[in-house]
Amino acid sequence: MRPMQPAAPAPTPQPPPAEGVGRNMLLLVQLRWLAVGGQLGTILVVDGLLGIRLPLIPMASVLAALVLLNLVTLARRSRWSDTNLPLFAALVLDVAALTAQLYLSGGAGNPFVSLYLLQVVIGAILLKVWSSWALVAITSGAFALLGPFHRPLDLPPAYASSLSEAYLIGNWINFVLAATLLVAFVTRIAANLRDRDTKVARLHQRAVEEEHIVRMGLLASGAAHELGTPLSSIAVLLGDWKNEPAIRRDPRFVAEVDDMRAEVMRCKEIVSGILFAAGEVTGEAPTRTTLRTFLTHTLDRWRGNDPARAMFEDRLGPDVPIVADRALAQALTNLLDNAVEAGGRDIALLALRDGAMLRLTVRDDGNGFSDRILSQLGKPYNTSKDRQGAGLGLYLATNVLRPLGGTIEALNRDGGGAETTLILPIDSLALEKTR
Repeated sequence: MRPMQPAAPAPTPQPPPAEGVGRNMLLLVQLRWLAVGGQLGTILVVDGLLGIRLPLIPMASVLAALVLLNLVTLARRSRWSDTNLPLFAALVLDVAALTAQLYLSGGAGNPFVSLYLLQVVIGAILLKVWSSWALVAITSGAFALLGPFHRPLDLPPAYASSLSEAYLIGNWINFVLAATLLVAFVTRIAANLRDRDTKVARLHQRAVEEEHIVRMGLLASGAAHELGTPLSSIAVLLGDWKNEPAIRRDPRFVAEVDDMRAEVMRCKEIVSGILFAAGEVTGEAPTRTTLRTFLTHTLDRWRGNDPARAMFEDRLGPDVPIVADRALAQALTNLLDNAVEAGGRDIALLALRDGAMLRLTVRDDGNGFSDRILSQLGKPYNTSKDRQGAGLGLYLATNVLRPLGGTIEALNRDGGGAETTLILPIDSLALEKTR
């Protein structure tokens, strides 16, 4: 599968992160302590004050089991590695404990049977969708079984009453309906909240990356300003040297001075490109050209005096007038440099027009990408190189494409080597709308 940057995750509900399981377990522990205290108080009031005889030993055994469950949970709270099953199991055990208490105290006729909804709501918030619906099925089944199967209470005449079968069935239907609606809406709301949090986190990450780019741009712009003056001075000195009689008499010196002047002019052009990409005025108007000319010129500048250094596969079809984007040219140059640094010898630039999109692919037969680099594609300093400052090529390419509405893809080729593709709308470069 091709990793993409930026990628838009599907708005499906996700479980809480693994490190959040411990906190959610602690919340269930606190809730369980409240349940133990509430059940103990209710048992004492009902049996001691109201005179309704309850099976104290079995009910106390259930409370002891809840206390033991809490102690085990607290002892293992740092060992939970799954984000769903421990929470689901804990809620099922809570449902089992509540079912046991209801079985011992009147079954479905006990008004505390509605406490099942508490586990249902908690499950809808904390669990995956399938687990939430499983909890609805478990509680509904327990409620249904408590109708015919329970330990009857010997109520005093003042409290004695009998509930009709129709009422119990209606009460069960009411519970199932309420539990179903709660899970349906709570899970949807939770999914919306998680999707919102994902988008906020993505925006925050983009803001951090853009701030990093701004700092790098300020540094590069300042360096370009500083380099401009000495480069101009060197160009003037080389021009003077070329007119010196001692140099003019030796063709070898003349050739070397011409080579030095050409390299200085190339440095000045790079500095001007940095300032232009930073949005600063350099006295140079934006260059109007065509897409094919722009790509050919970019590749020729990178190849220098070695035309066989990289091949150009032209599948553009009809040419398109564009404004030369220096940042895009630099991004392509970075990808070609990466191909060489990865050991590539057979390097090619493939230009393909795919409808309204332009696909620029750099292929090589080098060492390819590691899994770590592919998993963090577009992140700064994501590299296998040891030198300081490495790992910015794909990062800068990603941020060049972002304002153009483009993305970057990378993969390892089956026959060896790597393939990196820049995808962007042709209209983001074109002088006029393409058809």
